[in-house]
Amino acid sequence: MDAALQAAQARLRSILETVPDAMIIIDQRGSVESLSTTAERLFGYAAGEVVGRNVKMLMPAPHREQHDGYLGRYLKTGERRIIGIGRVVVGQRKDGTTFPMHLTVGELRLDHRHYFTGFIRDLTDQQMTESRLNELQSEVTHMSRFTALGEMASTLAHEINQPLTAISNYLKGCQRLLERMEGEQALVLRTAVGKAADQALRAGHIIRRLRDFVARGESERHVESLPKLIEDASTLALIGARENGVEVSFRLDATADLVLADRIQIQQVLVNLIRNAIEVMVESPNRRELEIATVANADETIEVSVADTGAGLAPEVAAHLFQPFVTTKRRGMGLGLSICRTIVEAHGGRIWVDARPGGGTIFRFTLRAAKVEEPSLAE
Repeated sequence: MDAALQAAQARLRSILETVPDAMIIIDQRGSVESLSTTAERLFGYAAGEVVGRNVKMLMPAPHREQHDGYLGRYLKTGERRIIGIGRVVVGQRKDGTTFPMHLTVGELRLDHRHYFTGFIRDLTDQQMTESRLNELQSEVTHMSRFTALGEMASTLAHEINQPLTAISNYLKGCQRLLERMEGEQALVLRTAVGKAADQALRAGHIIRRLRDFVARGESERHVESLPKLIEDASTLALIGARENGVEVSFRLDATADLVLADRIQIQQVLVNLIRNAIEVMVESPNRRELEIATVANADETIEVSVADTGAGLAPEVAAHLFQPFVTTKRRGMGLGLSICRTIVEAHGGRIWVDARPGGGTIFRFTLRAAKVEEPSLAE
């Protein structure tokens, strides 16, 4: 019997030393019976500091004060709130710091006694990744709205200034005609027409100032890792791609590494092109393959391409695709690709579209290659 007990204890110790997730065994009073090596590292305690003490020492307030009540209620009523279900809770290390963790609890009954085994997975890295993804999405969304404002302001300034100039000219012509007329009514009309012409000119000045203000928006360019920019943008843009049956591949030139760029703006270009490609392929019955590639050119530029296997573009659409308010989408505003062109050209590059051999479309744009010792530019 002693030999069997010793063998069982040896097997338990082996499990506790090798199990990848943190593992803690407690009795029905909440006292720790044993814990795995991973749990020791996770919580910062040696086994001797925890065994025999209440497991609530590994919890922050108010969970620490509530734990015994939860345990007592389960033993009395059998109502399960976490056993066999699992949930995200908060743990506390020896140094007092807390961290998110996923806890799954199993139950063992032996000689009318209850034992509970907790399996713990640290969610710190996952939470940081989700936080970074949310931050990146917020940055790109903000920049997208700001750039869209600039594109709309520029377009509206050009389109509205022309009719405003015509209105002003017509009003001045009316004013000259009224100057040949006499009488109190003619004087009132001349005054009113003159004020209307002044207001038309004022409206033109307001629109031009808005365009100039947005055009002077701050753009800070630094030496950035292009593979890292692509990785971050892809993380955001490829959400849902796999569920839609899109196969994604990367073909990155090892020599196409550093570029001089505004990180958020170039990520915005990449996100726009990748999402457009996915949307086009989702509507197509053909195979869905997306390839993102880079290549270093001899003229010290780097070309980035996003290729899809969608239905392709008609030549008459491709010729005007980067102009404002031109779109192939039923609900699109037609500003996305125009914004991409504005950003790329502001970086000294160019953007264009080619037909993909075998069907589909390839969007390409260039950026200036940079060197490690090259200073960043803030414009």
